Amino acid sequence: MRLFRPSIVLAMALAFCAERASAQQITTVAGSASKDEAIPTIGKFVTVFGARIHYVDVGAGPTVILLHGLADDVGVWGAVMPALAAKHRVIALDQVGFGRSDKPLLNYRVSTFVDFLDGFLNELKIKRASLVGNSLGGWVAADFALKHPDRIERLVLSDAAGYAALAKTMDPRALNALHLASREDIRYLGPLTFRDKRFYEDVDLAFKQRVAAGDSYTVSQLLDSMRRGENVLDGRLGAMEKPTLILWGRDDKLIPVNFAARFNKEINASRLRIIDGCGHMPHVECPEKFNDALLQFLGGTE
Repeated sequence: MRLFRPSIVLAMALAFCAERASAQQITTVAGSASKDEAIPTIGKFVTVFGARIHYVDVGAGPTVILLHGLADDVGVWGAVMPALAAKHRVIALDQVGFGRSDKPLLNYRVSTFVDFLDGFLNELKIKRASLVGNSLGGWVAADFALKHPDRIERLVLSDAAGYAALAKTMDPRALNALHLASREDIRYLGPLTFRDKRFYEDVDLAFKQRVAAGDSYTVSQLLDSMRRGENVLDGRLGAMEKPTLILWGRDDKLIPVNFAARFNKEINASRLRIIDGCGHMPHVECPEKFNDALLQFLGGTE
């Protein structure tokens, strides 16, 4: 995330995820029946406010919703879902405007995603769930929890966006590059997003994926909304009462770790965990460390 105001930069995820699985068939996930049994994760669709939303639903137990970042899709959670699904019902969705979900011509802002998440939970008849969000997804999760606290069990904010101060502390060039409209944009953003260069060194492949994504309108609308400072979390997090884990990659150059400390300070019922050797997307770059922290928190054993 970067430079835009309440930024949510993770735009590169879709492009740089070396291990991203197909959104239609994300591999297999360890099931709840036995250690050796696998559950095929075939994508499903549900209509929310007239738009078809694509999601993957695996496992059984307390419900956990995974929210991706800007220009991402369900594939970025491929390394997280197997461990989670052993004890939880895990749902990863392509947020409206991204992935295989419909991309209506809306004036996208964070409140748009909050409304669609509320409608999504209603359609699936889910009353309460824990939310795990990265970057833009973390911003959406926090805003949703503030507006619908009765629907939240626990909250995990991973390298989350949402503060207006990001616009003042980030390189202005990054904001422009978030459109990912050229190979130059990708070359610039790759090192800011990941610590390990293996995730961004194939620039041509990353650009090809961006061209095929078809979410440029959504991205542009969101960046404009961020520039206007809409739906920021400033001055609101003191009202958060749900148990919250702030999970951050120490080497995040998009949303620096000092923002993690600010989230932790302003959310009373929060705890902070920093993951060494990871950048902006620890669930992709360091999935074992990410899973360890996530499972401890969701299980109440941290």
